[in-house]
Amino acid sequence: MNDPAKSQNPLNRLDDWDDFVEDRYPTPGSKAKENYRQYDASARNGVQEFYRLNHRFQTYDFVQEKKREYLSLEHGQMTVLDAVDYLNTLLDDSDPDIDLSQREHLLQTSEAIRADGHDDWFVLTGFIHDLGKILCLFGEPQWAVVGDTFPVGCAFSDRIVYPEFLTANPDSANPRFNTRLGVYEEGCGLRNVDLSWGHDEYLYHVVTQAGCKLPEPARYMIRYHSFYPWHREEDYEYLLDDADRQMLSWIRKFNQYDLYSKSPIRPDWDSLSGYYRSLIDKYLPGKLGW
Repeated sequence: MNDPAKSQNPLNRLDDWDDFVEDRYPTPGSKAKENYRQYDASARNGVQEFYRLNHRFQTYDFVQEKKREYLSLEHGQMTVLDAVDYLNTLLDDSDPDIDLSQREHLLQTSEAIRADGHDDWFVLTGFIHDLGKILCLFGEPQWAVVGDTFPVGCAFSDRIVYPEFLTANPDSANPRFNTRLGVYEEGCGLRNVDLSWGHDEYLYHVVTQAGCKLPEPARYMIRYHSFYPWHREEDYEYLLDDADRQMLSWIRKFNQYDLYSKSPIRPDWDSLSGYYRSLIDKYLPGKLGW
């Protein structure tokens, strides 16, 4: 008998999606894409099944439902460090290259940003950017937590990964949603566009509703770092406004650290915790609604 949980969560590890994206967009001059990372067949099949589910079920109505369910932020009160500890209980099978906790993955991104001398708000953004993945611990299936985000409510781009799976999405046959603009207006700005539901949009609302003191580029990084059809495939120009265009360089700068900061060196939380506590106290103090 098929395991219902497994059928909704086909990835062996939540990070299989991140690794797949890293393969898809290797750094210039790196080893060939097909050799960049070696997975077993089950991992590759799991990623494909993940996208099949994601593309089938991420409809406009589904996104509205999840916004109503989660954006009132009534799933608990936690500090940022409480949320980090909670995310750390999300256990994956060991990584094919390195075996790190969720907190250590976050620290690798933020410490790479810090090593390059960026502002402290940029460092903190790297540390918290994936905290929305606690949606998995609230019972959400993988395909509603991670994955490349894309606009819903208008025609799907052929630059979305595995575009052939989008033919099973009911919105692709709905005349309200399957035109170039769908429910949107030309140049309306991404803030007025609904993207497929996941950890990016969720965390964006957590930090903004908390009265976040992080600057606008940080909020864009959090909200759109998985929107690869825009910042890597250069699509959906017709939905952008000037603010989006100005923020694009920040998203791309962040993306380099998000994808390419993995290292076998294990970050030492005991020595780093004081620094990160000071950043949290500065930008996101106290308990936040989740």
